[in-house]
Amino acid sequence: MRYLEKLHAAQQRNNSWLCVGLDPVPEKLPVSLTARHDEPVLPFNRAIIEATADLVCAYKPNLGFYLQWGAAGVIALERTIAYIPDHIPVILDCKTGDIGSTQAAWARGALDEWGVDALTVNPFVGADAVLPVIGSRPQKAVYLLARTSNPSATQFQGDMTHPGNLSAEVIRQSQAWPVQGMLGYVVGATYPQELALARDLAPQANFLIPGIGAQGGDLAAAVQYGPDAAAGPVISASRSIIFAGAGPDFADKARAAAQQLREQINHSRHHPHHA
Repeated sequence: MRYLEKLHAAQQRNNSWLCVGLDPVPEKLPVSLTARHDEPVLPFNRAIIEATADLVCAYKPNLGFYLQWGAAGVIALERTIAYIPDHIPVILDCKTGDIGSTQAAWARGALDEWGVDALTVNPFVGADAVLPVIGSRPQKAVYLLARTSNPSATQFQGDMTHPGNLSAEVIRQSQAWPVQGMLGYVVGATYPQELALARDLAPQANFLIPGIGAQGGDLAAAVQYGPDAAAGPVISASRSIIFAGAGPDFADKARAAAQQLREQINHSRHHPHHA
């Protein structure tokens, strides 16, 4: 099954455009887990997945949050990926952006060995960062960083509301690259005007939209400009969901937070003028 087909099926099944970021932070893990487990990352993730698997369209673990535990963290990530139900897409947020055999090695490890469905890729080196990943993998996907959600994004990406910016150039040029897999874009909800411009530049592309939740992004803009013809956007939130509670009921609190955000997204979908 191609990535977009899998994503659309998950969105339909769970009536959801919500993606939960699985980004464990050592000092925020519940004491109820850390007291019982020497390696609490996998038990934490499993509890979050079990509590939210019927509410999401995807999961997005960020590699950096696992490297801080060294080898144990990487093993926990591998087992987390394996634990996610097969019908739910997994996006590995690693922002890799190398060339040639190095990028091919990233792809073999993440897409073939671990079996994730998509990677985030930094396009700074050009098409050479993408073709080794999805040039010959029709079932897989890449989300290119176009407009990231962080405050200093404009330093190099520029401002899409003005001419001569890198973000728009990434979107324009990359659509002509000879890929077999899906090529989508990371466009942050913290820049709602630019989200609209990105949609104009890439009418058919799927968007991964971070910045909702703790970063305070514009949910209405994400819902309005996020969808493409084949699927809804992947609207990602991490901290506001997985750390909604710190006690023994952390998984129940995470479920409640995910359910609330999914309902807010769906309300905005069905009542756009009241979002």
